Amino acid sequence: MAAPLRLTIVDAIRGLAIAGVVLFHFVWDLEFAGFISGVAYHPLWLGFGRSLAGSFMLLVGVSLVLAARASLRAGPYLRRLGKIIAAAAAITVVTFYIMPDRFIYFGILHAIVAATLVGTLLLRAPTWVCLLAGLAVFLAPIMWQSQVFDTRWLAWIGFAERIPLSNDFVPIFPWVGLTLLGMAGTKLLLSLDLTAPLGRWEPDGCLGHSLVWMGRRSLMIYLVHQPVLLSVILPLSQALSAQ
Repeated sequence: MAAPLRLTIVDAIRGLAIAGVVLFHFVWDLEFAGFISGVAYHPLWLGFGRSLAGSFMLLVGVSLVLAARASLRAGPYLRRLGKIIAAAAAITVVTFYIMPDRFIYFGILHAIVAATLVGTLLLRAPTWVCLLAGLAVFLAPIMWQSQVFDTRWLAWIGFAERIPLSNDFVPIFPWVGLTLLGMAGTKLLLSLDLTAPLGRWEPDGCLGHSLVWMGRRSLMIYLVHQPVLLSVILPLSQALSAQ
């Protein structure tokens, strides 16, 4: 049985995405501290943030299929899933105490957990099933919404008309649909044996190696980057205001 295929280029793409997340939050922190104005909430900048979330959701599907190419190893799978669940829970608890009116009740990590579980159920499904399921999940909230889902207890599903406030909101519908589409695309590449050229890619130079390094530590970077940024930006803002 063939060994599981790890594509270094996927790590690099994930590294680029997490670098984008750091940049996105850096700009948000600068505006929060009063250094800039009118950038963090501009539609184009918010769209950039949504594209980053979409990239991670797609990569969940890609990684699931690649990791299970031979067989899904229960140990590593459960350990990583457990880490993400613990991190998502910690973010909910911390943000609830820091900003109770906008706490993160279903953000990107919560969505990754849901996408991992849904994607696992469809790992052995044909490519066309993943494709149709992905399209259905992605398009469903565009076709139908209801006030019944306008509470934090149900909004995470993705059909709310008025979304409760949150600093990060990535509901199952439509975002898990991107994971299923990522699975479909990866299954297609494997069936056509088109992953071999991608598998030969190796990072070149400091930038390439840095992106791969970041991609393999994306969860750690996601958890620590905001405390680090805020620990520098907020005291600097206070010091400048005191002058």
